[in-house]
Amino acid sequence: MSFEKEFEIMRKAAQAGVAFHHAMGIMFYDAETVAPEKSVEGRGRTLSFLGDIEYGMMTDPELIKAVDTLTAHKDEFGPDEQREIDLSKKQLDSIAKVPKDEYLKAIVLQDEATYYWKKAKEASDYSIFEPYLEKIVEYNRKLAGWLAPEKKPYDALLDLYEEGLDMEFCDKFFADLREGLVPLIKRVSEAPQVSKSCIEGTFPVEAQREFTKEICHMMGLDMDKVTLGEVEHPFTENFNNSDIRLTTHYYEHDFADNMFSILHEGGHSMYEMNCDDKYNFTVFQGGVSMGVHESQSRFYENIIGRSFAFTGPLLEAAKKYFPEQLKDVSHEEFWKAVNRSEAGPIRIAADELTYALHILVRYEIEKQLIAGTLEVKDAPAEWNRLYREYLGVTPENDAKGILQDSHWAGTTIGYFPTYALGSAYGAQMLHTMLQEKPDLWDQVAEGDLSWITGWLKEHIHQYACYYKPKDLFEKACGKFDTKYFIDYLTKKMTEVYGL
Repeated sequence: MSFEKEFEIMRKAAQAGVAFHHAMGIMFYDAETVAPEKSVEGRGRTLSFLGDIEYGMMTDPELIKAVDTLTAHKDEFGPDEQREIDLSKKQLDSIAKVPKDEYLKAIVLQDEATYYWKKAKEASDYSIFEPYLEKIVEYNRKLAGWLAPEKKPYDALLDLYEEGLDMEFCDKFFADLREGLVPLIKRVSEAPQVSKSCIEGTFPVEAQREFTKEICHMMGLDMDKVTLGEVEHPFTENFNNSDIRLTTHYYEHDFADNMFSILHEGGHSMYEMNCDDKYNFTVFQGGVSMGVHESQSRFYENIIGRSFAFTGPLLEAAKKYFPEQLKDVSHEEFWKAVNRSEAGPIRIAADELTYALHILVRYEIEKQLIAGTLEVKDAPAEWNRLYREYLGVTPENDAKGILQDSHWAGTTIGYFPTYALGSAYGAQMLHTMLQEKPDLWDQVAEGDLSWITGWLKEHIHQYACYYKPKDLFEKACGKFDTKYFIDYLTKKMTEVYGL
């Protein structure tokens, strides 16, 4: 029996899906970067119109029949076709299983919620965002039921961002992190604190913009494929491996914030840029999961960016743009300053050691919101309680507390755990690299990241979505083990603080 027609229908739908993601993604990017403030209503109408067309295409009976037929005969095909069918089925279900009116409302909700989240954060007033978060939580509960009624609702949401991830894994993962990191955090907190005065001062934004370009060059990013934008909360949007939108935020009195933001978002960009060309405009296009994606961003930001080896070249580059501010700063001072560990309320400003606890707070809140054991109106109080329990700090206001992240405004619940998982993935990748190239850090100290990027391209980037996340990781690094992350942080903090 020939299935050429079914494959043709399925592949055309995949191309259409990529095209809609591109068109609608451009609008979201525009909204975050340059669109006028009062454009939200008109953009919402356009997004709803495009979403209506997309929904109609993805729920076409001929397409559904083709994918269902291929799924029923999946065992008759090779591994390439089987993976293609599985991805297509999952992509199709993510739209076709959602009622049309709900699907279109969610598109508009994302745009509106992001707008009002910004307003709420500016005013540090949770009540402005609360009604939108209420709608987002309600939508995600229903979404879980539509997509995977056989699963616990939060498990279904976790699977959207990291295929195969569930609460059972996350509960053990975070328990292992608590057991391994809390005693280390205590030891660090009791040690003499390292100074960060060497990176404090006034750093003109225009000079930071030029420094940003230098960092991108040091990373090896092809800037003919990348656009730089400025936003409140940095992110990376990708449309194919030659069209990546990288964003950052500049603080005049904190040049290091942008430096690590660019390294982080540059890691996302590098992953997308190095996906094999053959996967463009197919269901395989782009990074395979948010956990693997975050492994790349946090690898370049922390494991490389905060290493003793690479902070040398980074400091020398920074001195070209801030010669007076950094003229007397030594390499060791700089390295210690950017690795200073101190519990605080802001996730994106968190050091490597305490960062996972920020994610744990969000994981606990998301679980409760979706389970219905925490009401949206009570979320700020629970947020503050968990921050006191896990990090020993209390956010002074909503802007520095529950409103600090944009993710929920984007309707994404189930995403946050991938940040901590990605950090742990990255540490195990480093361990594997060092087994192959023990002198790795010597090359990095020269400002040369080519071997590292080559390894990541060979083992991770090039495959796009071809492998499932777990299979891709184990193919590169063996069975996942949280101990590599704990060992990595223990070694680094011991060196920084002389424990």
